Amino acid sequence: MINKISLLILPIMILFILTAGLIKKVPVYEEFIEGAKDGFKVSVSIIPYLVAIIVAVSMFRASGILDCMTKISSNIIPPDIIPIIFTRSLSGTATLGLFSEIAHKLGPDSYVTKLAAVMVGSSETTFYVLAVYFGSIGIKKFKYALLTGLIADFTGIVLAIWAARVFFLASTAS
Repeated sequence: MINKISLLILPIMILFILTAGLIKKVPVYEEFIEGAKDGFKVSVSIIPYLVAIIVAVSMFRASGILDCMTKISSNIIPPDIIPIIFTRSLSGTATLGLFSEIAHKLGPDSYVTKLAAVMVGSSETTFYVLAVYFGSIGIKKFKYALLTGLIADFTGIVLAIWAARVFFLASTAS
C-alpha cells in the first residue's frame, strides 16, 4: 500500500501544480524555464566553493594528518572513528562512505559501528553548508557561522562518544 502511494505522490504533485497554475492563469512553462535559468546561475556561482572543499579534503587526506591523529588518539577513541570525526564537517558523502566501510568490516552490532552511527547523526557538514548555501546567496563574511558550526560539530562528537559509551558499552559490560 505504501509503495503504491509513494509511486503516485510525485505525479499527483505535478498535476496539482499544473492545475493550480492553469486556474490562476500563470504561464507555467515559462515560469519553469525562468526557475531553471536561476537554478543554473546558482549552480555556476557555487562551483568555486565546491572546488575549494574538494581541494581541502584532498590536501587533508594527502597530508598524513589523519594517520597521525589516528595514532595519537587510538587510546581514547577507536581508530576507525578518527576519519569520521575529521571528514564529517567537510563531506557528508565521504563520511557515509567511511561509515559504510566500518559497518561492513565490523558488523552492525559492534560498538564502533554504533558509535560511528551516533557520530554521523550528531554533526553537520559545516564547510559544505557554508560553501553551498552561503556561497549561493553571496555571503562572504561567515566567520561567526563557521565558529558556531565548528563548536556544534565538536559538541556533537563529544556527546556522541559519551552517549555511545553510556548506552552501548554499558549494555555489553552487563
